[in-house]
Amino acid sequence: MDIWRIRGGKRLEGEYRVQGSKNASLPILAACLLCPGTVELRRVPRLRDVDAALEILEHLGCRVRREGDRVYIDASGVSSCEIPHALMERMRSSVIFMGALLSRCGEAHLSLPGGCQLGKRPIDLHLMALRTLGAQIEETEGEIRCRPAALRGGTILLPFPSVGATENAMLAACAARGETVIRGAAREPEITALQDFLCSLGARIRGAGTDTVRVLGFTPRRRARFVIPADRITAATFACACAGCGGKISLTGCDPRHFSTVLYFLNQAGCAIIQKNDRVTVSSAGRLRAVGPVITAPYPGFPTDAQPLLMAALLRAEGESLFTENIFECRYRQVPALRKLGGSICVSGREARVRGVERLHGAAVDATDLRGGASMILAGLAAEGETLVRDLGHVTRGYENFDSCLRSLGAELYLTHEGENHGLSFQVP
Repeated sequence: MDIWRIRGGKRLEGEYRVQGSKNASLPILAACLLCPGTVELRRVPRLRDVDAALEILEHLGCRVRREGDRVYIDASGVSSCEIPHALMERMRSSVIFMGALLSRCGEAHLSLPGGCQLGKRPIDLHLMALRTLGAQIEETEGEIRCRPAALRGGTILLPFPSVGATENAMLAACAARGETVIRGAAREPEITALQDFLCSLGARIRGAGTDTVRVLGFTPRRRARFVIPADRITAATFACACAGCGGKISLTGCDPRHFSTVLYFLNQAGCAIIQKNDRVTVSSAGRLRAVGPVITAPYPGFPTDAQPLLMAALLRAEGESLFTENIFECRYRQVPALRKLGGSICVSGREARVRGVERLHGAAVDATDLRGGASMILAGLAAEGETLVRDLGHVTRGYENFDSCLRSLGAELYLTHEGENHGLSFQVP
């Protein structure tokens, strides 16, 4: 078990270069299966989810080599189309390998994915999209088998802009004969990144960033290079940390347009926001004012992943902030822990009302998921005294060197493991 040990009350000052995007890296790693040669990826973050994706590639017969933030993948020797349950359960987005395997091998055999338990995550849209292209899919208890079949282009109508279903459809469509049109497609920056990468592999795709994506064909190239874009949710995390703690930090190497809705609410809360090219500077006095309503929605709306982070930043804001969660029914799992730290939060269905308190106090809490765990760390940084966040590895799924990066900005935060203390004064209750 990971133990995040925090001594709160420190202002944040300095500069942080935002890590590469987790949610862009994972589908791009799956897409490497479509290359019959070697791919060089740069700015790949060191995360548990990324490690799991690389292990899946190795299991499928790829040769994988990592040097710093660069990853080299040789997929010329792919020898399997089956991913065992032990690998699938390590990350939720492992289902993205289904479209990639169909495109490379013409078949796939995998189990239902794992990851954070934020409520129902049906993959029916994924299956519908692939069946529209002619995939023959059999579902048994906990397993999915895609039988060999010739894929053909078609029009896929997504009733909800599912990121994963859009990505799976794009990957599988690369092997389909004829044009594929995906209507109701997700518009996230990660979709655009996947399109750009697939084009570097020889695909002809256009429309990413809009609700209609067209896949026109694919002529594989044997070599490709690509730079993973910045992680917009990590950028939002550090911006919210500064907002709640007070101070001034600059986020570099990121696109402020990709998390503009978060910056909008931080500005409404009283933070000064300066944007210039790939740099965002956030200044906060540490005492904010309430905002709202904050309503989560598919991109370009307010991201559900940032909801727990903004909530943590506003725990001490003057007034009452209203949140409405429209994506996941269990996205408020961080609330009991934030209450334990002194937050005043009332949840009713999809709505959460956060009434600002004068001060927060340290406590021992348990991380429930990736972003919920990060929100507890952010609240602990703004609290008086010591906070311990016990975590089954959720946070390191999405944040690279989270403790050392925050320490470089002045936070007092250490990641240890159960039974370790390293001379720190913190004690696990």
